[in-house]
Amino acid sequence: MKRLFDLLLALCAGLVLLVPVVLVALAVRFTSRGPALYWSDRVGRHNRIFKMPKFRSMRVDTPAVATHLLTEPTRYLTPIGPFLRKSSLDELPQLWSILKGDMSFVGPRPALFNQDDLIALRTQQGVHELVPGLTGWAQVNGRDELPIPQKVALDAEYLRRRSLGFDLRILWMTFVKVLRRDGVAH
Repeated sequence: MKRLFDLLLALCAGLVLLVPVVLVALAVRFTSRGPALYWSDRVGRHNRIFKMPKFRSMRVDTPAVATHLLTEPTRYLTPIGPFLRKSSLDELPQLWSILKGDMSFVGPRPALFNQDDLIALRTQQGVHELVPGLTGWAQVNGRDELPIPQKVALDAEYLRRRSLGFDLRILWMTFVKVLRRDGVAH
């Protein structure tokens, strides 16, 4: 049921967002050197690595680490990077990962391949059994501001409570947070 919901919603969203996706891709290309998409190595279900696309909001010479680990992360942003991140438009290409089955609309956010502490804690809690999501319970409860143990606790809570109704609640909460630009790091 969840996979069918993801497919139908991703197809509908892809059709509705086709023009904005093309416009954002062009804006990224015209405002900075490099490709429009950044393909990030992420940890998926069963700790399998997959390539997750995002619109590139940072320069091509940015180290491949979590933003909070960079010294002066704002110096790596492209001219439209702050706007893409605050509006969450950088996340739109992840519809491809949802269609492909690497991601779902709702689940724990996929860890970077080198976030060993996050991966280990999620594995201990059984969260690695879930398909990662475009949004999740941790995202609507703090997003980038949460320490890793708290993120994992919320991911584990999602694992216990998951249902279509809970997913719809998280999607609604995400929509509201994106409109308000709550909890978004630079």
